[in-house]
Amino acid sequence: MRVWIDVTNSPHVVFFRPLIELLRGRGHEVTISARDFAQTLELLDDAGLEHSVVGPPHGGASRAAKIRAMGGRLRALRRFAHGRGFDVALAHASHELPLAARSLGIRSAYAFDYEFALAQHALGCRAASRVVVPDAIPQPRLDRLGARERKVRRYPGLKEEYYLHGFRPDVHALDALGLDRSRVLAVVRTPPEVSLYHRHESPLFAAVLERLGGDPAVHAVVLPRTPAQREGLRALSLSSLVVPERAVDALSLVALADLVVSAGGTMNREAVALGTPVYTTFAGRLGAVDERLIAEGLLRPLGGADELAVERKAPAVGGRSGRDPVVDVEHAPVAGEQRLVDHPRIPSEDRGDRRVPVHDPRSAERPDERVHDARLGEPQAVAERLEQLVQRRGVA
Repeated sequence: MRVWIDVTNSPHVVFFRPLIELLRGRGHEVTISARDFAQTLELLDDAGLEHSVVGPPHGGASRAAKIRAMGGRLRALRRFAHGRGFDVALAHASHELPLAARSLGIRSAYAFDYEFALAQHALGCRAASRVVVPDAIPQPRLDRLGARERKVRRYPGLKEEYYLHGFRPDVHALDALGLDRSRVLAVVRTPPEVSLYHRHESPLFAAVLERLGGDPAVHAVVLPRTPAQREGLRALSLSSLVVPERAVDALSLVALADLVVSAGGTMNREAVALGTPVYTTFAGRLGAVDERLIAEGLLRPLGGADELAVERKAPAVGGRSGRDPVVDVEHAPVAGEQRLVDHPRIPSEDRGDRRVPVHDPRSAERPDERVHDARLGEPQAVAERLEQLVQRRGVA
């Protein structure tokens, strides 16, 4: 089986790495396309995963720039995949992949674990053959995205628990950054400022940096998402902040840290899985996964920097039970060898330089709920649809 995986953000590298190993170990051919954004390419290189950079980089914070970048990347993805004979395409929150795949007659699985990136997921869910989500997300929130129940496949727990199964931190990650092991170690992740769903600026994150960066008993490793964030952090000149030059072994840092403060989602959940106390400064609408973790007391919403417990982590603190990724491969279509084999390539016919899907009687979708294939096949039409969704729903 020929599998196409699209990696568009730093967390996707660790998410897909065990899956890629399992699929290749079973004799499947895996091809990786990637987007130049954050530390994605550095992490792929560090993991030894051969990849092709496809399309323009991230469009930045502007909605208009995002739409232009999406149109350009859709065209590039279609050119990249045309004629390669892919049997299935897999993505985590890369909404361009299912759009490009469907226009080429390739079945796809689209996974995500934050349901309020509305515009992106509305496109990805409608185009994908299967939608894979954690069991915490209620079906009504998926219905509004076009992910009807018969298309959805769920997995228990956190996705991070699967790719962290059997993980052992490397203590040399501390030495590589020159960290003083006698100090309290904090790991801080910056807000996703370029995300449409994270438009609500807050002074809280700045207060956290001042609180940790000015404490001589602390070493706070701050992991920026963009070069601009890196330069801004260095300009603060706070003596206890450590800002790495490039991608680092963040998983080991999180596992060895005494506390984590993050404005994103993935690092919060990694900390929960690894047993490190974690605070969220996320300023957008909380998703179902975070709501559940907060209700269980595993994720702490931070109201002010003075609420941080800046102290050594208790030795008894332990992570949640790991989940074997082999089980994930057997049962979830994002990684499911059996399910992917059960759902082969969408029938299609050749029309010039592209393959156009034709009606497949095996499809679980009803005719009145199908997205018009020709519209999905045109990048400009998709970009226009994204713009309409953004304007109608405000944020995504």
